[in-house]
Amino acid sequence: MQLLHYIECELNKNPVEGFSAGLIDDNDLYRWEVLIIGPPDTLYEGGVFKAHLTFPKDYPLRPPKMKFITEIWHPNVDKNGDVCISILHEPGEDKYGYEKPEERWLPIHTVETIMISVISMLADPNGDSPANVDAAKEWREDRNGEFKRKVARCVRKSQETAFE
Repeated sequence: MQLLHYIECELNKNPVEGFSAGLIDDNDLYRWEVLIIGPPDTLYEGGVFKAHLTFPKDYPLRPPKMKFITEIWHPNVDKNGDVCISILHEPGEDKYGYEKPEERWLPIHTVETIMISVISMLADPNGDSPANVDAAKEWREDRNGEFKRKVARCVRKSQETAFE
């Protein structure tokens, strides 16, 4: 618990470009809200996406869960908003053989490394291991058509609801 408090203080003292993070409730260090700014020169540019990070009691031994609250159309975010990237997967061997153990969660990862990975995911989706098969198919086959239109709609909606 002290570790999470320390991390929050460090992020407030030394903010990282592209996101901000803080507690949802001052009495609960395990639930955070993050705002992610869509990376420049991507389809997500201009978006302000809200997400929640939920830390397990045994953090940092196990990864937090991340869920977008703002609607987002992305191959690595399922339709419920859950983020599916290697860094958030439980440590150890991947039973499907897609990920190396060093690509998965390690206790050295921080909120900052998670957010940098998420920003990178927005800039460069992983189509080989999609959480949203429909978005992945559109990203591969019609990136500048239907996929781009759906992302643009999500970006507009995120701007309208960013500060609610």
